Amino acid sequence: MNNKKLAKNLILSVAAQAISLLTSFIVGLVVPKFIDEFQYSYWQIFLLYFNYVNIFNLGLLDGLLLKYSQYDYDQLDQEKMRSQFKILLIITSFFGVLISLISFIALKDHFFQIGLLIALGVLIHNIFIYNTHIFQMTNRINLYAVIVITQRLLYGLIVLALLILKIYDFYWFCLADIISKIIGCIASAFFNKGLYFGKSLSPKLSIKEAFSNISAGAFLMLANTTSILIIGGAKMVIQWRWDELVFGKLAFSFSISNLFLSFVTAIGVVLFPSLKRTNAEEYPALHDKLRGMITYVLIFVLIGYFPGCWLLKLWFSPESSYVDGLQYLAIFLPLIIFYCRKNLLTNNYLKVFRKERFMLFVNLTTLVVGFILFLICAYAFNSLEWMLYFLVLMIMLSSIVSEIVVMKRIGKLQIRHFIIEFAMTAIFIFSARYCSLWIGFAVYAVALLIYSVFYRKDLAEICKPILLKLRKK
Repeated sequence: MNNKKLAKNLILSVAAQAISLLTSFIVGLVVPKFIDEFQYSYWQIFLLYFNYVNIFNLGLLDGLLLKYSQYDYDQLDQEKMRSQFKILLIITSFFGVLISLISFIALKDHFFQIGLLIALGVLIHNIFIYNTHIFQMTNRINLYAVIVITQRLLYGLIVLALLILKIYDFYWFCLADIISKIIGCIASAFFNKGLYFGKSLSPKLSIKEAFSNISAGAFLMLANTTSILIIGGAKMVIQWRWDELVFGKLAFSFSISNLFLSFVTAIGVVLFPSLKRTNAEEYPALHDKLRGMITYVLIFVLIGYFPGCWLLKLWFSPESSYVDGLQYLAIFLPLIIFYCRKNLLTNNYLKVFRKERFMLFVNLTTLVVGFILFLICAYAFNSLEWMLYFLVLMIMLSSIVSEIVVMKRIGKLQIRHFIIEFAMTAIFIFSARYCSLWIGFAVYAVALLIYSVFYRKDLAEICKPILLKLRKK
């Protein structure tokens, strides 16, 4: 893996996620303006639980990613891969039927519909992830980009068609996601022809290989799931404790932050297979460059909150509950610094070092402690605001602990970075939450100026290659 190949993969991945960002913008900002707030809330409840259907592959797909990321497509054992695809179909079909039965027995009305949609999503989403994992682990990022762009564009077009036709029932918007993934799976089959149906391992060997993959990937799958469940857990407590309108208001603010998360984490698609192909002696230098770039970009991106809020207040009517939710966005938006860096960089290094159990331990500890704090804030103090403060704090601590382990492993531990980043987070929350919009903008802008002076050499190193390329053009 050379720098040119890495750069090309990064560009392709970011291009794919730029389309995804545009779709998320349409879905996240346009749809709430037109559909009923209760319908929006039920749609967001579906999305909340749909995010976790990947757990029903039991770690099989993560195991494949860990074991075979150093191979190119033509080096893969196709019989072995086909056998694992069939095992995946059996496992996910079983859980899909089980969730359907539970929905028939225990759920009513809109929640019954949500249960059936999630049951369908268990099968479709995991097949879609199988395909994207194959593209990632064989380093065919160009094909990954094609599939992501196709799926997200179709999703956006279906949603726009629903709005034009004035179809506002939430379950149609849920089906839009599922239908677009079905088409994405069909398109993927064209590029992965040899990895679906045909001759495969015997049932005995297939099961043995599946156990091997699940054993390798279960801890990573649980680590990844508990990582996103830290934020998801807070959203679940909000959904349980308060009514649909309050949940919808908070879900809208979370969806705004996801616009940042979905774009920035695009690079993570490239990093793990790239690191697997990189010499170990290059890890420290690569970590410094990537960490600096990610952190500086995210800290500067936060200033977009202020003009963004101004535009959103113009977009929605003043009495809209979504406008009320923007006050909470000011609290948890800084978590993108720590959440993105952990999932984008730190976790990829931990996977290379085969520290999945440590990842799981940190995430599980954070989840349990955070969940207890969320419940106390919700049921003992009835405070959304303190819930969100603790959410940011728990993600920050989880990120810092994980990163310290990586830094020690590569011999690059620098505590001062954490202190400065904590200070910038505190300044942003204070300026966004407790100052008027434009005074807060000025306060954070001054903080950014001081931050830029402090890190001027590092910023110059990052900007220098870009400026040289622009001069050549």
